[in-house]
Amino acid sequence: MHATDVIRKPLVTEKATVDSAEHNRYAFEVDRRATKDEIRKAVESLFSVRVVSVATQNRKGSSRRMRYGTVTGGTIKRAIVKLHPEDRIDLI
Repeated sequence: MHATDVIRKPLVTEKATVDSAEHNRYAFEVDRRATKDEIRKAVESLFSVRVVSVATQNRKGSSRRMRYGTVTGGTIKRAIVKLHPEDRIDLI
């Protein structure tokens, strides 16, 4: 997989913004098939930073009731990447 296929988009939420400012950790939505090594290589190549660790979460899609039954949203994979203390990513 290419680096742009692995990293779908950065997650800019209130919690992720505080985490990036205080702990130098950034959150990304990634491809569900991507491994931690692929995520590490993709972030290092796209943003030219050094990655210390990668943590992943599989987020189950929420279900909603519709007129014709229940509908489940898509499952996403989230990666939280911790960077070297000297490196930063400017997402905004």
